[in-house]
Amino acid sequence: MRAAQFLYPSTTPFDQRMLDVGNGHKVYVEQCGNPDGIPVVVLHGGPGGGTSPAMRRYFDPAVYRVVLFDQRGCGRSTPLASVENNTTWDLIRDAELIRKTLGIRRWVLFGGSWGATLALVYAETHPEVALHLVLRGVFLMTQSELDWFYGGGAGHFWPDVWKQFVDLVPVEERGDLISAYHKRLFGKDMSVQLTFARAWCAWENALAAINSNGASGFDVPADYARTFARLENHYFINHGFLQEDGQILRDIHRLKGINGTIVQGRYDMICPPVSAYNLAKAWPDKGCDLRMIPNSGHALSEPGITAELVRIMDNLHNTRLRQVFTH
Repeated sequence: MRAAQFLYPSTTPFDQRMLDVGNGHKVYVEQCGNPDGIPVVVLHGGPGGGTSPAMRRYFDPAVYRVVLFDQRGCGRSTPLASVENNTTWDLIRDAELIRKTLGIRRWVLFGGSWGATLALVYAETHPEVALHLVLRGVFLMTQSELDWFYGGGAGHFWPDVWKQFVDLVPVEERGDLISAYHKRLFGKDMSVQLTFARAWCAWENALAAINSNGASGFDVPADYARTFARLENHYFINHGFLQEDGQILRDIHRLKGINGTIVQGRYDMICPPVSAYNLAKAWPDKGCDLRMIPNSGHALSEPGITAELVRIMDNLHNTRLRQVFTH
């Protein structure tokens, strides 16, 4: 078996399409790797992050049939930055439409950050199609997690960067920064939208990697910044469109018989490790393997996280997963 610390070369997709998912949305979908391989769907972060060719590189192209798609309103999906008819449940229906359109019976769910959230909600909604969950930087879409990142918790570690994020907002609105940013991100003045979009992205980007020097990142391209900030804010102000706070752990019993693997940076400032710990602890029948990665933060590109994810995917197809897939 190849050395797990090296990513696979990025392969050329053997299938690319725009899938009409209804409500005026078209979703970009691609497949790469082995058309007859073990299906794995990559659920990107954000919401609003989109996919990239680098995301293909975690999977042996001889073994896996890799499906990537840009969620509604981002990446190559259209209309860009649209929040109309754009909820968690819309994304789950999109994933099911993709699976059925591609003729896939069951697949591995591979997602990080918001992608982990979506993987969990999808698997709890459709457990019969989930082969295995591989999660990174777990985010359970709870109020306590939002309070940590947008209420000052992470700001205690990055007070200088936090000040830049907060200072754009009038003092009287600083008690609810998600709402304050929402007002500007969805206002009529495009220049104001872009100012707040770049600030929103800069706060998150500055804390993503463990070796960050806190650089602001205000040079994010305008289209990407506006898309990412609007979609993420839209989901967060609506609490992920979940029925109640803590819904994912409430429904974790639905994953009985499905195994999961979590790769979590020990020093993740965006999604603190307590969420991954609580998820693994609550997983039915102790079916989840939590791997805390030392000297690592949140980003998919962290060397320790990258190596562990490749190692996991290399090992999965040699174990129970191959047996489950073939029966």
